Amino acid sequence: MSDLTTTTAAGAAEGSGGADASGIDSRLEAHRIELTGYCYRMLGSAFEAEDAVQDTLVRAWRNFDKFEGRSSLRSWLYRIATNVCLDMLNAGNKRARPVDLTGPTPLARAALSPRPENVWLEPMPDGRILPSVQDPAEAAVARESVRLAFVAALQHLPPKQRAVLILREVLAWKAAEVAELLETSVASVNSALQRARATLTQTEGRAGDAADPLDEEQQKLLERYVKAFEGYDMTALTALLHEDAVMTMPPFDLWLRGTGDITGFMTSIGAACAGSKLVPVLANGSPGFAHYKPAEDGDGFVPWAVQVIDIQDGAITGMHCFLDVPRWFPLFGLAERLPADA
Repeated sequence: MSDLTTTTAAGAAEGSGGADASGIDSRLEAHRIELTGYCYRMLGSAFEAEDAVQDTLVRAWRNFDKFEGRSSLRSWLYRIATNVCLDMLNAGNKRARPVDLTGPTPLARAALSPRPENVWLEPMPDGRILPSVQDPAEAAVARESVRLAFVAALQHLPPKQRAVLILREVLAWKAAEVAELLETSVASVNSALQRARATLTQTEGRAGDAADPLDEEQQKLLERYVKAFEGYDMTALTALLHEDAVMTMPPFDLWLRGTGDITGFMTSIGAACAGSKLVPVLANGSPGFAHYKPAEDGDGFVPWAVQVIDIQDGAITGMHCFLDVPRWFPLFGLAERLPADA
């Protein structure tokens, strides 16, 4: 039993109201990944999403004896999770990417100014939010709906519109099911969905190409990217980047656009990353890498960033580098250090 599962069982034991605990934990745990994906889309934060799911499962356990089976267990859990997320969103925090907050900074004026952790849209490992499904079309929709650009666009929606759009467009719930969950009318759900779609049309950024599984062209592009990045070959890297590619570096609000500013930054302010190593990861339905840079003591490589890569039309359009490694590397299950011969 995982630590989170143990916490659920332990935290619920006192308040289960006499419900038969046999099998309840496994029935609830079976929904953890899809609920985490839902809460992540709602909240834009990896850790807040996992907290929300934990709260959801504890509440479900404590009230399991009151679950009368008038809806499916899954629907009941989504109702609880929605209420948990709406309560959290009442605090007013809206997660964002650097590109959502400022314009691009010319290299000549580049400065690293951090903002608080709760400002930023956070990356998420695919394995924590994308359950295994047999239908390729359903899997593709799920991946697209956790892309950084899409989750960032969701943050522009009022909380209930956000829930309606995710439940209807991503999870394919019927309008009547959503209306029952939100305790509103079908007409209200349809109106909220129409408004949400209009907002997304105005705010969603450029989407990357499908990347799971990677096709041969995408795989070769990423192999060339690794070779160029690890070799710090800016000429080779420039050839792989779209001319309007962007590079972001949360928690810094600085972001760069264009091959000249990106490679110029890497060879000036970012020059300490020369000689780095990249380890593949899957994040937000996109290819990515754990970036380890050379250790200052010369003994191997130390964590520096989790990169999420956008690919479109055979070129890299985005390099999103999340630098808060004490948070991200454990979340992704990554090594704390790589040996010198890695």
